[in-house]
Amino acid sequence: MQTHRGNTGFSGLGFCFWLMISRVALQAVDNMEGNMTASEETIHHSSSLCAGEQQYIDRRKEIVLQALNNLQINCSADLVPHIALAASGGGQRAAVSLIGFLYQLEKEAMLDTLLYIGGVSGSTWSMAFLYNDPQWSSNMDEAVSKLSGPGVELEHAVAWLAEQSKEEHFSLTDIWGVLTSAGIMKQLDKRHLSEEASRNATNPYPIYCALEKYCFSHGPLQGKWFEVSPHEAGFTELNLFVETSLLGSKFHNRELIEKKPEMDMIRLQGVLGCALAHEEVIRDVIPPWLNVPIDDVSMEYLRVYNVLRNLITLTSSTIQDPTALSELEKLQKILHDEVHHNESVLLESLDPEERKNLFQQRSLGLVRAVEIWGQSLEDGAFKTSVSFLTKQVLPLILKWEWGTTSNFLYQFQNDSVPDCLQTEEEFHLIDAGLLINMAYPSFLGEKRDIDLIIAPESSAGTMFETLILARNYAAEVNKPFPQIDDKILEESNWPKDCYVFEGKEKEATIIYMPLFNQQNCKDAEEVRERMKEFATFRLPFSEEKINFLLETAKTNMKNNREIVLREMRKAVLRRMRKMSG
Repeated sequence: MQTHRGNTGFSGLGFCFWLMISRVALQAVDNMEGNMTASEETIHHSSSLCAGEQQYIDRRKEIVLQALNNLQINCSADLVPHIALAASGGGQRAAVSLIGFLYQLEKEAMLDTLLYIGGVSGSTWSMAFLYNDPQWSSNMDEAVSKLSGPGVELEHAVAWLAEQSKEEHFSLTDIWGVLTSAGIMKQLDKRHLSEEASRNATNPYPIYCALEKYCFSHGPLQGKWFEVSPHEAGFTELNLFVETSLLGSKFHNRELIEKKPEMDMIRLQGVLGCALAHEEVIRDVIPPWLNVPIDDVSMEYLRVYNVLRNLITLTSSTIQDPTALSELEKLQKILHDEVHHNESVLLESLDPEERKNLFQQRSLGLVRAVEIWGQSLEDGAFKTSVSFLTKQVLPLILKWEWGTTSNFLYQFQNDSVPDCLQTEEEFHLIDAGLLINMAYPSFLGEKRDIDLIIAPESSAGTMFETLILARNYAAEVNKPFPQIDDKILEESNWPKDCYVFEGKEKEATIIYMPLFNQQNCKDAEEVRERMKEFATFRLPFSEEKINFLLETAKTNMKNNREIVLREMRKAVLRRMRKMSG
């Protein structure tokens, strides 16, 4: 009996032990399945808004409704029109003029009618600048005053770079981001965009736009446009998105392999506003003596010069010391003289291989000139900062790498994903203005179902170009776009201050408002002179020029207040027709 009981006791303990192990095993399986599900859900493949954006928009509509009613625009909760502001690129010109435009919208009690703000290139700098303040849309006076305030000192920018240089994907994007943030927008914003996901709906929902570089140059249109919001980041036309906090983390076939820190707003500004990363921009700085066809090696030489020239100018904006500023001016002259001496006869006499060797030596010569200049500086804080910058920046310029980010679509098995995105562990995000210099693509189609797009235009180049490019883009991806009469191109050199391109059915109406126009320029020549004065890469602007741009943008909005109100009323009617349909 005792033996039997002993066996029975042993069996009971064994059964309990087995049961415990089974539960642990089942729990492990459940956890594993849960992790797999969570991993898969981090990539959102849908043409609908993600839950986070939808919830924000639902809350934001309550504010929009109140604003419309305050403007005597009758509207009910279920008929709130979807109004987006699509901002253009254009460097500091675009950044400052957008702030001026939004300032006047607030003064006209119309800023709270916006559901969305989308930006490309320079306008994303001002968006990042504004959204650093959770209450910015009711605090535009302070935002304007900061633009003319003191910049960030070089030492602080270098300290951020020192930390960033330890990261795997440190590139020229980081250099450009910190110098534009510190020197132009007067702040170093170390927060993360995903932090805005938990904010209330006080401000319009922000959409920041970029391009994937390889797809932009070689791939299908569907792989080009990339957008980043507080909740998601991804490819607009592929409808493939990852949680914004995981942009830069490593994935393999949908699964999260390694979580990486989210990029901060400083680096994100470098990604979004780095037109210098594309070779086409270099053509604006070709010296007169370079009278042979531009090939890869001459392009490399020019881009080394161009990025050095711009980075030196931005560095100057972080410095107050007259001696240091004088030294930077001396360096600019050294590089200018190096590039602009006449070698046309020599080039004509060289064969392609000899020219290649010559330009490679010239590129190294520019880098060496910077190194020699840096070594000649007197010991002190400025030389210390310069030494760090030359050590970090010069190799990156020769490597010419921008916007490197881990690819969340690596080995993603889906026929809609281009091969160039499936097969590469990394992709490169660059300035969206290189494709369309205004944020139209993010507001086309049924996903955000926009009724009215307000489009203040600060782009350089031919006026209406962004509209025509967006129309062509919409046609290619089969999304509605309002009719554009090509006759308006006759006014491109001296445009009116406001145009309305009315949407008839599914397409949104667009209010298009050129910065320089017939109301503030007496003729086409003055428009050209203004664009030259406020050129995209003529950085940074003086306080006088900043104030001029602010006032110009404010006046444009103020002069067209009634047109904007009229189109808002029509947008309510459009929403009513949509809902009844």
